[in-house]
Amino acid sequence: MIEFENVTKAYNSSRTKAVNNVSFHVPEGNTVVLLGPSGCGKTTLLRMVNCLVPITEGTIRVNGKDITSMDPIELRRSIGYVIQSNGLFPNMTIKENIVIVPDLLGWSKKKKHDRYLEMMELIGLDAKHYQKRYPSELSGGQQQRIGIARALAADPPVMLMDEPFGALDPINRTHLQEELLSILRKVKKTILFVSHDIDEAIKMGDKVAIFKEGELMQYDHPSDILTHPNSEFIARFLGNDRALKSLSLYSVRDLIESFDLKPVDVNAEGSRQISLNNNLRDTISTLLNQEASQLVVIDEFNKPLGAITSDRIEAYLHEIIRGSASLQGVEQ
Repeated sequence: MIEFENVTKAYNSSRTKAVNNVSFHVPEGNTVVLLGPSGCGKTTLLRMVNCLVPITEGTIRVNGKDITSMDPIELRRSIGYVIQSNGLFPNMTIKENIVIVPDLLGWSKKKKHDRYLEMMELIGLDAKHYQKRYPSELSGGQQQRIGIARALAADPPVMLMDEPFGALDPINRTHLQEELLSILRKVKKTILFVSHDIDEAIKMGDKVAIFKEGELMQYDHPSDILTHPNSEFIARFLGNDRALKSLSLYSVRDLIESFDLKPVDVNAEGSRQISLNNNLRDTISTLLNQEASQLVVIDEFNKPLGAITSDRIEAYLHEIIRGSASLQGVEQ
């Protein structure tokens, strides 16, 4: 869907290369996170896709078409774009902000209104309540939701997201990450997502591309990068707690496929509910912090399926470690 072929962006008469000979392919329907330290070229590369930054050398193709052969305005209208500061127009109402691209594309009044209602339902905000309100009347998290809705409104096949949750507090950031993942399960899009946060990259990305000084250092699935960093730089960038980070890749659903849940102890003093999609890193954190003595697993209909306790987590961890050791033995 998106192809980068020997892409370079140079400044100061080619002396400084913000992006240096980068090649990789983003499959259709995948979310690829561009990750790396500040100044590594990830945002520059992202902005090259919709021609906000011109290419010095190389080729970028979207759906098989060289972007330099396309009209830049038409290209941008066909690509959703979400930035950290949400980019909402302060003098426009929420509805006007959301339907701005459909309006530019000449959609009918009814089609725009129907799309507005659909987008508001998708992001979980009341359409009637927010329709005539302005961005300044909303919280940061609400504004970011509107920014996502606006990017999706014209149903673009490709979305570019430049640290969309970077300005939010940790609670809102985590909540919106979960909401975006839920949205993407309903509307399949091809996404380039810029982040400087490793945990966010692991959580959001089907694949992760890690950059250093404009060069692509490793491009792979999060699990493969965590278990097999290809250089000392990647290993240091990921940190010494790579094994702990990798638990974010496993869910409660994965655990109960290997181990039966315990019966729910109705007399337990501490009890909390978690969903099947809850990742094991957060699950372990809840148990270790003694926020609950048992975690009651619920399905999508809020029906209790059973309970998880620390011994079930420990048994599953031993299984993961054995599997990882066995795999490394085969590779060696």
